[in-house]
Amino acid sequence: MKNILSIGLVRGLLAQLVGSIAGAALVGLIQVITGVGWKLEPAYVVGGLIGALAFMVGVGSFTDWFHVAQGKVVPEPEEVTVGTGWKRYWGVSYDHKVIGIQYGFLSLILLVVGGSFALLFRTELAASGLQILTLIQYNTLIGMHGMVLIICILLGIAAIGNYLLPLLMGARDMAFPRLNAFAFWLAVPASVLLTSSMFFGGFETGWTGYPPLSVRGPIGIQGFFMGVFVAGWSSILGALNFIATIVRMRTKGMTMFRMPILGWAFLATSILALTATQLIGLSFQLVMFERLLGMPFFTPAKGGNPILFQHLFWFYSHPAVYIFVLPGLGVISELLPVFARKPLFGYRWVALSSLGIALVGFLVWAHHMFTSGMEEYLRVPFMYSTLLVAVPTGVKFFSWVATIWQGKIRFSTPMLFVLGAIITFLLGGLTGPPMGTVATDLHLHDTYFIVGHFHNTMFGGFVYPFFAALYYWFPKMTGRRMNELWGKVHFWMMTVAFLVMTLGQMRIGLLGMRRRIADYDPSMGFGEPNLLITIGGFFIALSVLIFLINVWVSAKKGDLAVDNIWESRSPEWYTPSPTPLHNYDREFEVVGDPYDYGLEGSSYIKFAQPPKSAAD
Repeated sequence: MKNILSIGLVRGLLAQLVGSIAGAALVGLIQVITGVGWKLEPAYVVGGLIGALAFMVGVGSFTDWFHVAQGKVVPEPEEVTVGTGWKRYWGVSYDHKVIGIQYGFLSLILLVVGGSFALLFRTELAASGLQILTLIQYNTLIGMHGMVLIICILLGIAAIGNYLLPLLMGARDMAFPRLNAFAFWLAVPASVLLTSSMFFGGFETGWTGYPPLSVRGPIGIQGFFMGVFVAGWSSILGALNFIATIVRMRTKGMTMFRMPILGWAFLATSILALTATQLIGLSFQLVMFERLLGMPFFTPAKGGNPILFQHLFWFYSHPAVYIFVLPGLGVISELLPVFARKPLFGYRWVALSSLGIALVGFLVWAHHMFTSGMEEYLRVPFMYSTLLVAVPTGVKFFSWVATIWQGKIRFSTPMLFVLGAIITFLLGGLTGPPMGTVATDLHLHDTYFIVGHFHNTMFGGFVYPFFAALYYWFPKMTGRRMNELWGKVHFWMMTVAFLVMTLGQMRIGLLGMRRRIADYDPSMGFGEPNLLITIGGFFIALSVLIFLINVWVSAKKGDLAVDNIWESRSPEWYTPSPTPLHNYDREFEVVGDPYDYGLEGSSYIKFAQPPKSAAD
């Protein structure tokens, strides 16, 4: 028992359980004393929030700060070690590499959970009529699938950034190591709160939580709100850390335009996350207050305005799309020159296009609201701003095509996923303007065409690049290579199944099938396409299972990764694999451009000479 309680995650989960019960009991006691009568919802909310705080105390995220408040001397983060082997991943660590792997592991767990929800409701849609789910169960699974995978993507982004940014910048760690650990561990109680909503009646609103339905629905909606609220704090703190690391911790000679392109992608992403995430937290918080305290923010009969919620929600949630895809696009630009053996075409334009996408991303949110009843005079300017975002995005596409042109391409597994990302994201981009144009959006809004477009954008902008990054940097993390054969099986199975799924979604959307609907009329021609979409979904799940098995087996028995296996110019490949505790044993200086592949005599970094020994 003592050994189990020594694991930080176990202590945190037990503390969250105890804290949740204690918080709910406290509210119940107050209700009894004041005579207002027992109400479960306030107890659930207060208990959930106290439980999240208790988790952070139990896991040890506050320990050093408590010691500082007591006047005790605490070691520097780089001097703290938390066990060896697998144990260091189950407790608080300040090593950015450990935290990156923790983020990645939790992201993959949520990928499996959220994907499993999709398989359940897709099984329901494989044939007309209600088969295995009730309407509220179906709606809850739809919403859980969406929000769980959104948090999964945020954690996957944090995994890439945490592991790689200090290595790419030549730093020993992130700017704020303790805050870095704190931000990760916030994601765990957030995930628990989100999934707990299923046991309190679920929610019928989908992942958007629109009032007035969210004001009237079962109390499970509060678990949904709390989970997103706490996860939002994790995202904000992580973004702050990324910005500080990129701006302040670059090595000697690394000017902004000699920085790896992934650094630019994370800088743009972090600016978006730092400045926009508060809006979704605020919108959900206002609905929580309306339910708990009767504040009529969004109820028209009491003077509220439900359109206000949509403005607050989408002011974050459309920039969030770029939060999801900008790191993925950065991965594409980072890996493409390595496998094309050519310089990245238009490096400066690609770097600045990330900031351009971030800037324009703040000006397009209301294209989600063309059918909402907002003022008609706002439609046209938002239509133009939506179409304008294609310009900086197009800069990236032209750069990728020019980089590939006449390159000596190596079709290793990471490169296959990079090419799959480009094609899939292009499909998402080409299907985007019909939703950004008022006349066509009025027809397509809330149909399965939107679902197909969104899945293309997310798979091309994040999922494919995420797998490319895992296959590419797995040897750096573990010292072993992933199996190439099974990696290619994973790619081709997922790609074919995904195209079947997403093209089928867009087809039935054009025929008029609405999204978030549990049943349909088979006479409308929706039956066979839905069956094919469901089969495609299951094959995607099978491909991900193959990937997970490949990860497990390769980590134990994969071929040893010796030296710079991809012949990359990036500095992390000049260290042993797996990466040492303090990253670099010698400082290095940037003396050239990062992507001058194929240019004879060029170099990117120069390591300092090791100090001479006394014998010399």
